[in-house]
Amino acid sequence: MKAALLLSALASCAIGVVAAEDLKIEVTHAVECERKSQKGDKLSMHYRGTLAANGQKFDASYDRNQPFSFKLGAGQVIKGWDQGLLDMCIGEKRTLTIPPELGYGQRNMGPIPAGSTLIFETELLAIEGVKAPEKPAAEKVAEKVASVASEAVDAAKTVIADTDEGHGEL
Repeated sequence: MKAALLLSALASCAIGVVAAEDLKIEVTHAVECERKSQKGDKLSMHYRGTLAANGQKFDASYDRNQPFSFKLGAGQVIKGWDQGLLDMCIGEKRTLTIPPELGYGQRNMGPIPAGSTLIFETELLAIEGVKAPEKPAAEKVAEKVASVASEAVDAAKTVIADTDEGHGEL
């Protein structure tokens, strides 16, 4: 009898494990840094949350122009965030696909239906007490080149417009 009960309990656990989806983490903007986010850090994030089922947005700090701050690994946010935002650099962006087991589970939460898989576009803005990494020299040069190129295009448009004045053939 004990063996049957034990097998039944093990089968229940196995079914739960097979049914559970994994957290998916996609780095959409990588940043190199010496100090990554760790459990216990106070993070400041921007995010956009949508439902995987239909793409409907349910919340976004970007809309409020107000970053969201919390302590990582302290249970202040859903488990998918506590796990998916570890080892992140300031300035890095990730898209997290969070199964219900690591989100709100089988309960409704405002506009989020029970059992929902959630997609969060996240951006780490700051780690309290940690200096943001410097942009690589190549990135700084690329930004300067883009700025100068934009100014050159504007100047060329002005020259063409001035040259064409009264000549309708250009």
